[in-house]
Amino acid sequence: MKQWYLTMDVRWCHDCNNCFMGCKDEHVGNDWPGYTGEQPRHGHRWVNVLRRERGRYARNDYRFLTLTCQHCENAACEAAGNGAVYRREDGIVMIDPEKAKGRRDLVDSCPYGTIYYNEELDVPQKCTMCAHLLDDPDWTPGLPRCVHNCPTECLKAYHVEPEEMQKIIEEEGLEVFHPEYGTNPHVFYKNLGMFTKNFAWGGILIGGDCFEGGKVDLVQDGKVIASQETNFFGDYRFDKLDDGKYTINIEAGGFTKSFDIEIAGKSLNLDYLDMDK
Repeated sequence: MKQWYLTMDVRWCHDCNNCFMGCKDEHVGNDWPGYTGEQPRHGHRWVNVLRRERGRYARNDYRFLTLTCQHCENAACEAAGNGAVYRREDGIVMIDPEKAKGRRDLVDSCPYGTIYYNEELDVPQKCTMCAHLLDDPDWTPGLPRCVHNCPTECLKAYHVEPEEMQKIIEEEGLEVFHPEYGTNPHVFYKNLGMFTKNFAWGGILIGGDCFEGGKVDLVQDGKVIASQETNFFGDYRFDKLDDGKYTINIEAGGFTKSFDIEIAGKSLNLDYLDMDK
């Protein structure tokens, strides 16, 4: 049967927090019987935005990753819940607000850290993918509030058969966050390497001026794995790089230069290289 899935494109998240605010607007001050109780105004981030700075000035950037309950097929919280957590036929993982009373241990069962404890209600809570809205035929957007609120459409929701979702995954190059957890989540990410991996960013000069149109190759183990031309500012940038050793070969204005770099857990600002010196 059709399942619900969420996708997020790291490239287009600008940390506006509209997703977070949409979740708060939907759940703070609102009790949805049979789905979840009221979310506390403070402390809970059922839709969280993780932040990471890469590189160093002036070649640095910030990347953001929206993190919610991953609605896993092999949910650790469900395994620990003994009936207090269940997975709906449409793939949405839910915490039973009655059976989960007092189950503070469920907070620590989630490897993603997306379960929070409501001290007032004495119950663990998390993102429900706005199941109460998805089940409501009068909710014409037909989307979770976080997706409905996203101005760049970096968040998307799909209600499709698993086979159709697999095609989307392959066509869009989607990945899961922390695949080592082995939970088979229903939340997928595009351009995930922009958050989890690193870049090498530099520029070239000829005669003291930025040089546009220079050819730059990134080489690993003797093979060219990526190529670019420098832009108006003489810049080039290779992103989503795994840790390891690389060689950068540059041809510009009749000059050639080559040098080695190593990515080791952080992005590199390679500064400007004077080709004619």
